[in-house]
Amino acid sequence: MRVRIGIALASGAFLIGFGLFVPKYAALRAEGQQESTALPKTRTVFPPDNPWNEDISKLPTDPNSDAILRNVGMEKPLHPDFGTLYAGKPMGIPYILVAGNQPRVPVELGYKDESDLGDYPIPPNPPIEGGADSPGDKHCLIIDRDHWKLYELDELRKEGGVWHADSGAIFDLGSNVMRPASWTSADAAGLPIFPGLVRYDEVVERKSIPHALRFTVRKSRRAYVYPARHWASRNVDPLLPPMGMRVRLKASVDIAGFPQNERIILTCLKKYGMIVADNGADWFLSGAPDVRWNNEELGTLKRIHGSDFEVIRMTNVVAADK
Repeated sequence: MRVRIGIALASGAFLIGFGLFVPKYAALRAEGQQESTALPKTRTVFPPDNPWNEDISKLPTDPNSDAILRNVGMEKPLHPDFGTLYAGKPMGIPYILVAGNQPRVPVELGYKDESDLGDYPIPPNPPIEGGADSPGDKHCLIIDRDHWKLYELDELRKEGGVWHADSGAIFDLGSNVMRPASWTSADAAGLPIFPGLVRYDEVVERKSIPHALRFTVRKSRRAYVYPARHWASRNVDPLLPPMGMRVRLKASVDIAGFPQNERIILTCLKKYGMIVADNGADWFLSGAPDVRWNNEELGTLKRIHGSDFEVIRMTNVVAADK
């Protein structure tokens, strides 16, 4: 069984002035690709009753919430792992929309037994997390806007004219069908990545994030809880977070003093929470890069700490059996 120990890039470790690299970054993105990141306003990512879209603000707190959060870090800050640029490259996990007639190309997958086999609609120059030469996870997220399907790959690279990836997962964005139990995806938890990203179009243009978000922890448990399907650890300590564990920002946390966009993110965390999706730095919140983010304002999210969260009660935690 694959034990996927992911390492999240600390792409937000240092804040970069918003205007400093914008011209350079803008030159890296063709106009068509800029437009292709805007999702159709008439479409929803998964049905309303999907776990990602569930309002968890009234659900009970797990009895081990404090003990689990101490193991993650009560004093550690929430860290926005996205923004404009870091080290001259887009900061965050990018995605791209393609038309339904985008040519499919074969991909050699390393974990064939837990991947969705077949050809993927990879455009000639797809956006890859951290860039093609990145030492990180090199996620590539592609949305077929006509067939409303999500294609996700990790460790994507081209060798000898052939695309290679560790894992490949395909999700029908109009369905609640899940991956088979114990299957990984492009993410360690076996979940889709795209639905858990903080996106500029939702925060700034729609002024609402109607779904849960994605975050990482350094140490996780060898177990998973719904809606996750896979684990990423050898540690069986019951007070470590399993993949799929969901936390919410406490209702009592005062967010009035934050900038408007950050209040939208924090309001989402109170209503929909965020889900443990991979191993990485503690409390790193995932988002998509965009030249229009204000890195300085995003940095105010670091005023939120682990002690400001609570774990949603977990039932039917699945322990890895091998």
